[in-house]
Amino acid sequence: MAKRKIVVAYSGGLDTSVMVKWLKDKYDADIVTATGFLGQVKEIEGVKEKALKTGAVKAIVLDLREEFLTNYVWKALKASALYEGAYPMACAIGRPLLAKMLVDVAIEEGVDSVAHGCTGKGNDQVRFEVGVQSLAPRLDVIAPLRTWEFKSREEEMEYARKHNIPVKATKENPYSIDENLWGIAVECGVLEDPTVSPPDDAYQITVDPKNSPDTPALITIGFEKGIPICLNEIELSAVELVSQLRDLGAAYGVGRLDLIENRVVGIKSREIYEAPAAVILHTAHSELERLILDKETFRYKQNVSNKIANLIYDGLWYSPLFKSLCAFVDATQENITGEVKLELYKGTIKTLSRSSVYSLYNKNLATYTVEDTFDHKSSDGFIKIYGLPYKTIALVKNPAKEEVTV
Repeated sequence: MAKRKIVVAYSGGLDTSVMVKWLKDKYDADIVTATGFLGQVKEIEGVKEKALKTGAVKAIVLDLREEFLTNYVWKALKASALYEGAYPMACAIGRPLLAKMLVDVAIEEGVDSVAHGCTGKGNDQVRFEVGVQSLAPRLDVIAPLRTWEFKSREEEMEYARKHNIPVKATKENPYSIDENLWGIAVECGVLEDPTVSPPDDAYQITVDPKNSPDTPALITIGFEKGIPICLNEIELSAVELVSQLRDLGAAYGVGRLDLIENRVVGIKSREIYEAPAAVILHTAHSELERLILDKETFRYKQNVSNKIANLIYDGLWYSPLFKSLCAFVDATQENITGEVKLELYKGTIKTLSRSSVYSLYNKNLATYTVEDTFDHKSSDGFIKIYGLPYKTIALVKNPAKEEVTV
């Protein structure tokens, strides 16, 4: 009988490093690790060698940065998807791609079992497993962190030390860090107390705004159909553009977020995020939409944006509703082409200008100068008809009064 083989979604962090050895012993299985490179800097270094040293028989590392941005991040950006109005969801957007990678590797390796290192009360277990179920419903999914004997990260660290498993987490630096090009999520340690301000060492890439340059940075971002394609009038690939904005924004302390959020499983959690490129591009994209979209489309899209953000966060990227709403979003982005000029300074973003051939802004209608072409007299009849339902309601409520005063 052939030995069992399991494909593990491997990040190289504490949980998945311990998991390779644990799965190998628990199931007497050969372990193949699959790592998606989405732009993470620290944990990708030596990740293949680390997986093999830990006990994997094969370690696969795939550069998914371009696919991540063009097929996943840009969809969220065009949708203006910010979870609970603030979080640009770097991790949540990456999970469906990593689930797809896991399925692809499992099929290529001819295995029927995959495993992930997500906790039993986190969001990612939902995102991975629902993603796998949606793409390959017959694959068996193993979630060791829901069943193994370790009750804390400290116990995992002790297991790693005992078995000579190289990990970067220590009792002095207990943060759990998840990183890609779109942003970084940091949790655990003192951050679990929402009354404690994040210590300086919790931030991984952004400079404290107080220590950022005293001279502001001026940037111009060019969009085509809702997708950013140019930085300072230079056309760049998705990876180059986001990488440059990430580094520049980080140097100016832009993109720091400290959030209490509602997890999929129903509990509240506190995490800090660093998302310089995401915050910059969402700001620019929003300003362009304000210039170009008509009022009703803009207002309706706000509802759609919120729903899409919830679907992404809740792990429903491959759902029929997500696909349908994205079709609506794509229709709204047909004319979102133009440029936005921004100023980065001490952790802030200021919009300096926006321009587009599709702009619906008409200066002659908006101005209060002699160049005004708006027909002020027409407002009299408009307001009477517009307010008629509410005037009628007031008359019904007050039948004794001929005149209604507000």
